[in-house]
Amino acid sequence: MIKGFKEFILRGNVIDLAVAFVIGAAFTAVVTAFVINVINPLIGAIFSASNLSKTLIVSIPSATDPSHPAKLLFGAFIGAAINFVIIAAVVYFALVLPVKVLTERAAARKAAGQEPVVEAPEITEVDLLTDIRDLLAKTAVEPAAGKHTGDPTV
Repeated sequence: MIKGFKEFILRGNVIDLAVAFVIGAAFTAVVTAFVINVINPLIGAIFSASNLSKTLIVSIPSATDPSHPAKLLFGAFIGAAINFVIIAAVVYFALVLPVKVLTERAAARKAAGQEPVVEAPEITEVDLLTDIRDLLAKTAVEPAAGKHTGDPTV
């Protein structure tokens, strides 16, 4: 049972989904802040209110308590709709459209008989450490002539 769970968690698409969820949540916070702090005041200024949630309020008289009417907050709904449209537009133009274009290009290359663009091979830790060692060896300075290299004060 634990082996199956480990395989599920380590599956690539689960990790990708988790990353997408975190990025989406962070991005939603940015867009919401933009709508609340920029869009709402601009539209609210048209209706002489501080933000959209305080505009376009329709009161409906209550049958049970006429002194407390029900309120329909159309301005708050419009603000949420603007928020949704901005998020959807950014997701489409930043994620969906580029992936679609790349997929179409790959399909066109395949149809034309060309080899698809080969991705760079995955670099392992050993490869990285080897490259670092080689770079350090190239930039190493030889000790000055006549100085004792074992002395830590040199």
